[in-house]
Amino acid sequence: MKALVWHGKNDIRCDTVDDPKIEDARDVILKVTACAICGSDLHLFDGQMPTMKNGDVLGHEFMGEVVEAGSPSHKLKVGDKVVVPFNINCGACAQCLKGNWACCSRSNRNGEMAAKMFGYPTAGLFGYSHLTGGYWGGQAEYVRVPMADVGPMKVPEGMDDEHALFLSDILPTGWQAAVHCDLKGGETVAIWGAGPVGLFTIKSAQVLGAEKIIVIETVPERIALARQAGATHIIDLKEEEVLDRIREITNGLGPDACIDCVGMEASAGHGMLGVLGAVQEALTSTQRPYALEQAVQAVAPGGIVSVPGVYGGPVPVNMGAIVQKGVTIRSGQTHVKRFLEPLTKLIQESKIDPTFLITHRSKSLEDGPGLYETFRDKADGCVKVVFNLS
Repeated sequence: MKALVWHGKNDIRCDTVDDPKIEDARDVILKVTACAICGSDLHLFDGQMPTMKNGDVLGHEFMGEVVEAGSPSHKLKVGDKVVVPFNINCGACAQCLKGNWACCSRSNRNGEMAAKMFGYPTAGLFGYSHLTGGYWGGQAEYVRVPMADVGPMKVPEGMDDEHALFLSDILPTGWQAAVHCDLKGGETVAIWGAGPVGLFTIKSAQVLGAEKIIVIETVPERIALARQAGATHIIDLKEEEVLDRIREITNGLGPDACIDCVGMEASAGHGMLGVLGAVQEALTSTQRPYALEQAVQAVAPGGIVSVPGVYGGPVPVNMGAIVQKGVTIRSGQTHVKRFLEPLTKLIQESKIDPTFLITHRSKSLEDGPGLYETFRDKADGCVKVVFNLS
């Protein structure tokens, strides 16, 4: 089969690889009908995540049709169209029973490796390094889905692939980021980054009742989509001093919640910090938590900082500001399964249209390497890439 394969930093190729095979009675094999490039895939492309191996198949945003099941009594049947959460869930461990699907303690077959870095095992993830299980991903013609009797959701009749696809990751991720802010209605929320996750976070904050939604972004195409999603104020971090503008917009009170949708590869932005950040980026390209630092500084006393952005290891955090202001930080990989049904309902009711951010479409994985570069470079107005393979 054809698949997008990691061969090293900035080296992704469309290769012919072995077809997946059933390995367990709980498995299914999907014929992938649609998949996407996620912003966190760029961390792999840029060589930021450890434990990637030459030959790994990428992709954790995908859906498809069941073509083989591991057992005749499997919950899923040949011909079922399903969307698959990016995290793999056993359904029986203590964390799964609590609904903490991203913290599944059994699905990561390299759990001991994860525990050395994070203290405990975390869930297995598709196409996202051997630290998270080394599972091949879904930027491929076919994919094996382990423990498929738990995570995947049948796509409702009449829902097309592009409306269902983002239920695999970025729509639930944006929703969880906003849910973490405990919005009751009328709040001010500041959001760093209007990439795909940021755009869904903006939309989610609007649906959940935020009154002011401040977005920190610099790419014109993303700014336009941020306004479409519900942003009430835009701060261009290359042209303005972010913290000063936030204080001005909030009359000196600060936002009730701040959300870091950027993660480890943030740009430092305006002023001397921007100059130093550019030097660091050029010389080392190490994790750069500038968005997180600004969010911690900007949030009002007693406020919440939500962090859906991906970090791969230790970063400096201003604990003085967190402690002195009584800030709550909420983060974590997304408990996708927790949100599948309510978000599907919002899509069906036309309260969320997940297709608005798709800028680039392809019917061939052979376009993948070039589209990775286009997405990384934010070239050609690229915000989100989808492969329609059916």
